[in-house]
Amino acid sequence: MTWRLAFKRKLDVMKFGKKYVRSLHSKIRFLFDSSNKLFSGHKVQGKDPSVDITQDLVDESEEERFDDMSSPGLELPSCELSRLEEIAELVASSLPSPLRREKLALALENEGYIKKLLELFHVCEDLENIEGLHHLYEIIKGIFLLNRTALFEVMFSEECIMDVIGCLEYDPALSQPRKHREFLTKTAKFKEVIPISDPELKQKIHQTYRVQYIQDMVLPTPSVFEENMLSTLHSFIFFNKVEIVGMLQEDEKFLTDLFAQLTDEATDEEKRQELVNFLKEFCAFSQTLQPQNRDAFFKTLSNMGILPALEVILGMDDTQVRSAATDIFSYLVEYNPSMVREFVMQEAQQNDDVSKKLTEQKITNKDILLINLIIEHMICDTDPELGGAVQLMGLLRTLVDPENMLATANKTEKTEFLGFFYKHCMHVLTAPLLANTTEEKPSKDDFQTAQLLALVLELLTFCVEHHTYHIKNYIINKDILRRVLVLMASKHAFLALCALRFKRKIIGLKDEFYNRYIMKSFLFEPVVKAFLNNGSRYNLMNSAIIEMFEFIRVEDIKSLTAHVIENYWKALEDVDYVQTFKGLKLRFEQQRERQDNPKLDSMRSILRNHRYRRDARTLEDEEEMWFNTDEDDIEDGEAVVSPSDKTKNDDDIMDPISKFMERKKCMLKRWARKKEGVLTLVKESEEKEVLLKTNLSGRQSPSFKLSLSSGTKTNLTSQSSATNLPGSPGSPGSPGSPGSPGSVPKNTSQTAAITTKGGLVGLVDYPDDDEDDDEDEDKEDTLPLSKKAKFES
Repeated sequence: MTWRLAFKRKLDVMKFGKKYVRSLHSKIRFLFDSSNKLFSGHKVQGKDPSVDITQDLVDESEEERFDDMSSPGLELPSCELSRLEEIAELVASSLPSPLRREKLALALENEGYIKKLLELFHVCEDLENIEGLHHLYEIIKGIFLLNRTALFEVMFSEECIMDVIGCLEYDPALSQPRKHREFLTKTAKFKEVIPISDPELKQKIHQTYRVQYIQDMVLPTPSVFEENMLSTLHSFIFFNKVEIVGMLQEDEKFLTDLFAQLTDEATDEEKRQELVNFLKEFCAFSQTLQPQNRDAFFKTLSNMGILPALEVILGMDDTQVRSAATDIFSYLVEYNPSMVREFVMQEAQQNDDVSKKLTEQKITNKDILLINLIIEHMICDTDPELGGAVQLMGLLRTLVDPENMLATANKTEKTEFLGFFYKHCMHVLTAPLLANTTEEKPSKDDFQTAQLLALVLELLTFCVEHHTYHIKNYIINKDILRRVLVLMASKHAFLALCALRFKRKIIGLKDEFYNRYIMKSFLFEPVVKAFLNNGSRYNLMNSAIIEMFEFIRVEDIKSLTAHVIENYWKALEDVDYVQTFKGLKLRFEQQRERQDNPKLDSMRSILRNHRYRRDARTLEDEEEMWFNTDEDDIEDGEAVVSPSDKTKNDDDIMDPISKFMERKKCMLKRWARKKEGVLTLVKESEEKEVLLKTNLSGRQSPSFKLSLSSGTKTNLTSQSSATNLPGSPGSPGSPGSPGSPGSVPKNTSQTAAITTKGGLVGLVDYPDDDEDDDEDEDKEDTLPLSKKAKFES
């Protein structure tokens, strides 16, 4: 009872408020009328002096709003010829207000007003009352904009829809009325390719076609403000299509007859074309279904044998029929590619079984697989722009895409289907490529052939990226890459770039099987030729080739680097506008020195372990001792020794690792003292300079090699352990030693060497050590020269 009392009190307050507002409004209006009488004859802003009655300052007063809310509905004028103008004005004035629009729609529904208006339409046409017909056009158009499903059901009924279309013919903006009814009744004819026995289904098809025609052709293009007002019309057409698909799907006799006539060889071409177009439209309507209903729809078509029927249709010579069949096939592939893959694999298995029996009888099997038919239609597309070939290539890419392949506990679709595809279909796909690349240049290089080969290469590039050993075995066994690179000589730049992209994708995998195949067949030669033929032109071909070699350099693909430098360096050494090829040469020389001096790699790994695996407390003690020591108290040759090092035995200090550490310290001191100048070290065994590398920050890093000729070798291993101590007179790091930086005269050659009994040793700043030496380089740049050696020690 409490909530009822509260609600009653709320209603009383609302009634009192309404009465109060009305009384207040009447008082204001009385005062306003009195002021008009006082100022009669004078112009008042917002009021016409010629009008005696008071003009409201707003379009709709508060009283009218309360009346609209309280009144039960809208009263329509009587449906007469003389009042058509009044009705049109009422409809137009109601559209801006949602409340009035709702009341107008209810009034039109309850009073059967639309049918009365259509009766007046016949009267106006008989009397040739053009003005009345123009008013009826405005009224019917306004009813469409009310966006009510109940009104549409009346207007689109069998008895009313043609009269509604007739009203919309008389657009006041046109000098002559349109003839939509004549087109729908005489020109447009309904064809039943398969007789439809259900009258409700037939009526629904007619209605949907006519309503679609009204939306597309009869109604004027909606403005920005009217576009959302026709949403119910779109929904009406949508649900009609859903009903049509459902009713056809439930009619098993209809679908059985449809597929039987499609596959029957006795069916004439015109009839077959009509059947295929109907099936295409049927599948297009299915896109409006919900996912669950769409599953049932395609499952029904699959059970009826749509894929065998498509195989028969695609084998025909009629281009229009094949085009419609391709559209149907695209619907199936986009919906469920696994269903298509399963069908073609079963078909291949059946053909293999049949082929075995026919082979025993010495009869050849001429059956062609569905997927091979698709490939052949792609290759044989007669369209100059290859529109159909592009569509079919997209379907093939969907079918061979491992991302949408299923994997279960019992079988893997990827393994099975890819094995089938490379066995039965890949040779059909690559046939035009192999036929056109038998010589050093493409045998046929017209624009359409180039477009087709570009599509084939795009699909092959997709296979390289997403397939594994299947495409690898095919490329290597069939020598596909060499044939593809023949297209680098094409006059069409886009085709040459497609061939280069194919090779770039292979190199990007960094697979040694591919690399060995490339080196064995010398498959960089076509690329280098194309690069040299391109000359100094700065274009896409130039950039793409340089990027490929840059990738090899940055990723340090050793086998390809050595192959390129050993075979093509003379052709590329003059290219100096980029540092790519010189960087490749530097990589190659570093690799060769590593091979000649395998001890460097082992020493470098030992140094790395020694540097990064020392005790953290030892490091802290050394750093603290270095910062507490005055640089003037320590000579250049001395090293700061931590307390932990003082306790070590002489044998531990003089092990081979420590010897190498001392030698490196000496060299680091020399580099630090000569950092301000340009340090160029020349190998006397070769007569070429190695350029200094400059890193991204602009500072020069010691990227060079140290070497000596065999005549200047000194046996460092014969020196005693005492002479190798830091600070000893004979040590390389002591001030008085012949090898110290301070004792080298100005005219001395800037070459030095460190050798061992095994042969020549070169100190090389390997690029893969950059990460390990980042911290050391930063310290060298930020500390004084005299402290660098101390800190390194």
